[in-house]
Amino acid sequence: MESLGEQGAVSLDVHADSTEKQGHNDFKIVPLKGLPIAIALIVGMVVSIAGNWQWALDFYHVVGGGLWTALDLFLGFVLGPIMGRMSIPARMEFTSKLMPKMLIIMPTVVTMTLGSGFQLARKLNNLNPGAADHGWLVASFIVVGVMTVIALGILEPANLAVLFEMRKENPNGMVIGTLMKRFIYTAGVTGAMQVATLIIMTKVATS
Repeated sequence: MESLGEQGAVSLDVHADSTEKQGHNDFKIVPLKGLPIAIALIVGMVVSIAGNWQWALDFYHVVGGGLWTALDLFLGFVLGPIMGRMSIPARMEFTSKLMPKMLIIMPTVVTMTLGSGFQLARKLNNLNPGAADHGWLVASFIVVGVMTVIALGILEPANLAVLFEMRKENPNGMVIGTLMKRFIYTAGVTGAMQVATLIIMTKVATS
């Protein structure tokens, strides 16, 4: 016959397990509070492109590119190794907080960087084959194009797959771990490519 203390311990364990499962499932795939900010940023960029405002375009390109670079480097080279040493339950808990935010942040910063960057290149006449910096711009388009395909074609699908898996009644920790590794390592690859972009952009800006 179990003592009251043993019964209480079992009850606490069951409650903790139930709370942990509820914590993994109780989150929004798309954090609605972040949507107005993302929409406002995109609308502001569209207005800046339509008005051909030099300062605003520089702002969007520098800020968007800086955030994109920082996020890739941080995810790939700082956060990745940390998450690799975490237990699966801790990794799942952390993932449920991180990935919904990344679902909004990454497409927003990518759109800001590419939209404003192309408009700046057109405004400064760097798209002209005879321009002095045309070769550097073509190189940057290639690098950024590859990064965009990776960001929107690999990172975002992996992000969504993690979130949908975590919303299941019994999420598979191994599947989530594999998808998170794909997400983090891919972010690391794009982070390394961002270094090449920084070299190209600083060369164009100082030429």
